[in-house]
Amino acid sequence: MTPLNIQEWQSLVRHYEDLKFVSMREQFALDSGRFDSFSQQCGDLLLDYSKNRITKETMEQLIALAEAAKISEWAERMFTGEAINNTEGRAVLHTALRNRSNTPVMVDGEDVMPAVNAVLTQMKKFSQQVHTGEWLGYTGKKITDIVNVGIGGSDLGPAMICDALEPYAIEGMSAHFVSNVDGTDLSTTLEKLDPETTLFVIASKTFTTQETITNAQSAKTWFLQFGTQQDIAKHFVAVSTNAAAVAEFGIDTANMFEFWDWVGGRYSLWSAVGLPIALYVGMDNFERLLDGGHEMDNHFRTQPLAENMPVIMGMLGILYINLFGSQTHAIVPYDHSLARFPNHMQQLDMESNGKVTNRQGQRLSYKTGPVIWGTPGTNGQHAYFQLIHQGTQLIPVDFVLPVNSHYPECDHQSILLANGLAQSEALMKGKTAEEVRAELVQEGYEGKELEALLPHKVFPGNRPSNTLLFPKLTPEMLGQLVALYEHKVFVQGIIWDINSFDQWGVELGKQLAKAILPDLQDGVEISEHDSSTTSLIERIRALRQ
Repeated sequence: MTPLNIQEWQSLVRHYEDLKFVSMREQFALDSGRFDSFSQQCGDLLLDYSKNRITKETMEQLIALAEAAKISEWAERMFTGEAINNTEGRAVLHTALRNRSNTPVMVDGEDVMPAVNAVLTQMKKFSQQVHTGEWLGYTGKKITDIVNVGIGGSDLGPAMICDALEPYAIEGMSAHFVSNVDGTDLSTTLEKLDPETTLFVIASKTFTTQETITNAQSAKTWFLQFGTQQDIAKHFVAVSTNAAAVAEFGIDTANMFEFWDWVGGRYSLWSAVGLPIALYVGMDNFERLLDGGHEMDNHFRTQPLAENMPVIMGMLGILYINLFGSQTHAIVPYDHSLARFPNHMQQLDMESNGKVTNRQGQRLSYKTGPVIWGTPGTNGQHAYFQLIHQGTQLIPVDFVLPVNSHYPECDHQSILLANGLAQSEALMKGKTAEEVRAELVQEGYEGKELEALLPHKVFPGNRPSNTLLFPKLTPEMLGQLVALYEHKVFVQGIIWDINSFDQWGVELGKQLAKAILPDLQDGVEISEHDSSTTSLIERIRALRQ
């Protein structure tokens, strides 16, 4: 399906010609039930999308487009194990990893659930051994620090979850994440650790990822300053499928945790890649995370499209990107423990939908994935919110608001919530010239001084936002949130007719880096590059001397 060619798309384009003049402020004034019309709930998670530049007709048009794109059929194809990742010939089954109903999911005639459950059992047994002290370091001391060595999906997701669930951490357990091949990342982590009580989790499906294996080898070198080669098996485990490479490294393959080619990296936190989560907060809380993801899966799979949270959020994104011309989307969690949430969503969205060809390999003539960014509120209010409020770009915002804090003794939550709600209201309402004039008169301004200042204090408003409100950030709620965004990205990929589950754009830089690496060594003849790259290599070699 090419969206530009179907009737529902053309109808939406015609509707936009009227919609672009609609004022949200006026819509709220005319309709006291706007919140009820434009809000949706899944369990304890509330989505308020009433502060969007929409009317009831807009939502009807967007849902009609989703129906024409056969969103429900595509979702069913994903959930049932069809190879919808067409460029790699793979199923897309992160949903099977959190399939708490345990209903069979068939891939090539085989139910994958027994293998999924076997890995979960292995994770549970191992994490319990670590927590109880049955698993000890080489000197007989209990493990206190987990260091996850991975990159991309093997880092961003688990790191975000561990940060967010810090209130649930096992007493005496700390989690650390090393991903950057810059030696600073590993060195500054290791300098705080005791080799006798540190466990490294090396997460690489192939066990060949350059950044990960470089960091893993350096971690091993550090460890061998204290322990022996034989001791490595007590302090290193692997999340991988390459048993030979894992064994060669010195890791006992009994402590290798498997995942499958139908698990994409940015969707892998639900798999054995989540082992550091289980080690940090306990397997019970990891399973609660899975429960929340499964609840959102059931919502996405069964709810009518017009009442379906991922569909609603996905289609609103289509409206802003393809009709309003928005290029970015901000995700602003009003919870400091979700500081890494926008980072994980960056990879999820931009690696999935940053594509220029459709599923048939034809070049697209319309925009796809936006730039995803954001930081926790209220910090963002004192940084980039100026541009969102008064800049020339339209930037939709998702406000993520937990009502209750895990730290009530620090009584800041009402201030935090007030700020989040105020920002969404201010973006919607703005401030008119008449309102500014009245304020300035009250403050004692008059004449030319008033007229000169007035335009600078006008806020255009009509800036869209969603608010995701929930009682507290629990493992279940976090699972719901992550799965919500996963399915939102999926919806948009179907509308754009792209494969959201490959990432060929990641590969080219890796290939070229391997070619450049030997050229950085003195005395080696530099291979053929463009003049800029060749000159930079020469300059680097000179500066090293």
